[in-house]
Amino acid sequence: MRERHPSVLTAHRAAVCGQPIGHSLSPVIHTAGFAAAGLLNWTYTAIECDAAGLPGLVHGLGPEWVGLSLTMPLKEVALTLASAASPAARVVGVANTLVRQADGSWYADNTDIPGMVRVLREAGVPDKPSVTVLGGGGTARAALAACARLGATEVTVATRRPAVVDELAPVAEALGITLIGRDFVSVTALESDAVISTVPKGAADELALTAAWRPGTVLFDAIYDPWPTPLAAAADANGVRVASGLDLLLAQALGQFEQFTGVVPAPEAPMRAALTAAAAMR
Repeated sequence: MRERHPSVLTAHRAAVCGQPIGHSLSPVIHTAGFAAAGLLNWTYTAIECDAAGLPGLVHGLGPEWVGLSLTMPLKEVALTLASAASPAARVVGVANTLVRQADGSWYADNTDIPGMVRVLREAGVPDKPSVTVLGGGGTARAALAACARLGATEVTVATRRPAVVDELAPVAEALGITLIGRDFVSVTALESDAVISTVPKGAADELALTAAWRPGTVLFDAIYDPWPTPLAAAADANGVRVASGLDLLLAQALGQFEQFTGVVPAPEAPMRAALTAAAAMR
């Protein structure tokens, strides 16, 4: 990817896209980063968009657009719109980041992967951990890549549709991971070093009532609205260490900010402070 050299005065635009998107705190994080870096006339907004509408949206963006952050349900289609992509994004088949290149084309990346690695390490997950991933969508694919970077060689994936495990198999094989499929409904004992929940809001609420937690387990719940989720609250009540989607939101945003602006490292402290303040007001 071509290195970006930020201009202070020239207008630049970026946004987070997804559906729904009204809850997103990404604009808070990036706007605080622009201010801290002295990037005047840089703006970051939220755009409601479904998968069918993303190609038209991207192709219609003017030259002032430097990048897009992608959330559900856009991470798979985003990769198809890029002329180049990071190896990580290609392996997992999903991208949460599109960066405008000098020739006007788009570069795809997945900053969720290093973001997850950071969150899990900071939560105390050891090297070569045992891991259970709840769900099988785009975020689960990133979770598998994060597990591989932590040295995991086997991951249990709990899904409601058995076919999802088969769909994840090529990704796992490319990452050198053996998958063990489980029925989501039958999961009760959560005995891994790390449990990574990638399911949508409400999907794990029943599990919160039945889960038996092993001491020392870390729960990483990728949701941040609402927070805490019933699953996170139950884990916390059982003495389990909990990392939230807010931790991931910041971690992945730092990588996006650096690619959008060329400012390295991103001004993490003010970006974190803005996120914390905004989350506390909900």
